[in-house]
Amino acid sequence: MPENPNNRPNRNFNSNNNRGNNNNNNNNNNNNNKGNGNKNRQSLVILLVCILLSLLCMSLFTGVFSGAGSKEITYDRFLTMLENDEVKSVLMDQETLEITSGITTSYVTMTEDETALTERLAKTDVEFSREQTSVVAEILSSILSFVIPFILIMLFFSLVMGRMNKGGGVMSVGKSRAKSYVQKETGVTFKDVAGEDEAKESLQEVVEFLHNPGKYTAIGAKLPKGALLVGPPGTGKTLLAKAVAGEAHVPFFSLSGSEFVEMFVGVGASRVRDLFEEAKKNSPCIIFIDEIDAIGKRRDGGQYGGGNDEREQTLNQLLAEMDGFEASKGLLILAATNRPEVLDPALLRPGRFDRRVIVDRPDLKGRVAILRVHSKDVAMDETVDLDAVALATSGAVGSDLANMINEGAILAVKRGRHAVSQKDLLDAVEIVLVGKEKKDRILSQEERRIVSYHEVGHALLTALQKNAEPVQKITIIPRTMGALGYVMQVPEEEKYLNTKKELEARLVISLGGRAAEEIVFDTVTTGAANDIEQATKIARAMITQYGMSEKFGLMGLASVESQYLDGRAVMNCGDETATEVDHEVMAMLKAAYDKALELLNEHREALDKIADYLIRKETITGEEFMKIFREVEGLPEEEAKPSRLMEDMSVEEAVPAQAADPADPEDMDAIYAQAKGRKDSTYCEVPYADDSTQDTSYQEVTDGED
Repeated sequence: MPENPNNRPNRNFNSNNNRGNNNNNNNNNNNNNKGNGNKNRQSLVILLVCILLSLLCMSLFTGVFSGAGSKEITYDRFLTMLENDEVKSVLMDQETLEITSGITTSYVTMTEDETALTERLAKTDVEFSREQTSVVAEILSSILSFVIPFILIMLFFSLVMGRMNKGGGVMSVGKSRAKSYVQKETGVTFKDVAGEDEAKESLQEVVEFLHNPGKYTAIGAKLPKGALLVGPPGTGKTLLAKAVAGEAHVPFFSLSGSEFVEMFVGVGASRVRDLFEEAKKNSPCIIFIDEIDAIGKRRDGGQYGGGNDEREQTLNQLLAEMDGFEASKGLLILAATNRPEVLDPALLRPGRFDRRVIVDRPDLKGRVAILRVHSKDVAMDETVDLDAVALATSGAVGSDLANMINEGAILAVKRGRHAVSQKDLLDAVEIVLVGKEKKDRILSQEERRIVSYHEVGHALLTALQKNAEPVQKITIIPRTMGALGYVMQVPEEEKYLNTKKELEARLVISLGGRAAEEIVFDTVTTGAANDIEQATKIARAMITQYGMSEKFGLMGLASVESQYLDGRAVMNCGDETATEVDHEVMAMLKAAYDKALELLNEHREALDKIADYLIRKETITGEEFMKIFREVEGLPEEEAKPSRLMEDMSVEEAVPAQAADPADPEDMDAIYAQAKGRKDSTYCEVPYADDSTQDTSYQEVTDGED
């Protein structure tokens, strides 16, 4: 019968698979032989060390026991003692004489013929005899003197190696410490992960590939060899890996990058080999390496003899193993780090890590989803509004939000309630961010006035500027993290860009506390240290990163390092240019400070009344603050946000009290439209991790000095 042409590819495919399997078996056999050879060499070295130490102990013990309680004398001294009748007995043991005289015992090596010595001793009254030696006893004594130290040394090595390897024994120094999980052992699935939809989708595709490989291979798709999870601390990288382990239905090996490193040379590379050998035996499977930057740092390129370092040997072995397997084997590598910039380029290339999964800070929708996941088992009353909590925690990561929910539940129990309320959650947000109220710190009346005016200075400038976020709360109660008081600002909506005007407004607000102190008390205090630091960061970022300086224009003068950690900016310009940047920062801060002084002087009445009210109440809400502000400024009650009426000028310039009736909506709309037309439209990107543009939590101004 004619052959079906559709069967030919199948036959070839099967034969190719057979050849591939044979090659794989040969490779595994070679790897096993190499592993056995390494183990045999390691065992031989340990055995030789134990033998040498045992022989050393044997010689030491023999010398100690033979010389215990006796001393060696010369033969002429022995003859002199014999002539003076000082010798009581002589015991001959082959070539050695044991001499007893009184209470002392000495020994001497015999130098004359035994017959002559016997005749000499016979002429005296000395008792002499010969010790009868047993060959069996001597052999047994020699064996015991060697075997006992050998056994003790072997036990010592076993205990040391066992402790170093947590019970692994002498032969397991190079064994992998990866923990193996099977389905559902972690107790985490993708349903427990929220706020990272894109990252979760990328990993779900990989898990689906492992479940139904035929659906993908039918059109020629291959399993990605690796996925690198990158993001700030606390965003859920390890949680995503646990979810993969919970849903993969395949063996899951998990370990930290630091577990490859040991005090012995070559142990890290050996553990990498052992890990991949074990994974290949259980393929298809997943290997998860947490904090891979511990072993994956960039190599020095041979400048300092690269390749001889233990960490680099481990990395070289990891690179060889990752690129040495085929996608058809179903071996997937997951790794997590928050420092991708320090990783070796050879580790990041496609073929080793085909996917880079960004696990960034969640947005507003993501924070709401995270709060719902962590609050599903927490009893909450009808006042809880998770959307409001999410809006108040801009920049918070998943671990922060989980901690806030837990702190809110603890506060509810502490206050005698059976369910968590909205007040508990908002108080928990403050506890996580600025600490608990420090009730034992009692400020003097003068210090309370200074702190009150300082915080009201921040808040009043927030209300007087259009490009500022509304005030939620003002307090002068000290906190455990060092703040003597703070102003809480909650954004009206999620923002990803900041305009130049908004950043300039933040500069003015940051310096408002120092300006209020100078106006009211004609002096300044140390309480503005944190404000000055934050204002300097903003101004420097505007000049060096965002191109918002007229002098330097669009020139980039700094680059961000450690994007997912501290977001530190490093200058990449000359010393003279850096000096000019400092002068530009000083000029920008001085302009902001002058504007703060101007606005507060023009609204001194509102500053005094709000500060007096804050001194009496210690904590006031944003509504109370705005009510006093509207009463002093003569603004209508229905105008919820007077800051929307203000432009770069003062309130009197924007809305003159005699020029128009503030209650007239048409006049208000006209003034606002005119002001809006003059608005600067310069924007800058707002990376959440960069403190110079947006706080990592809700907007606030704190006094960092005690």
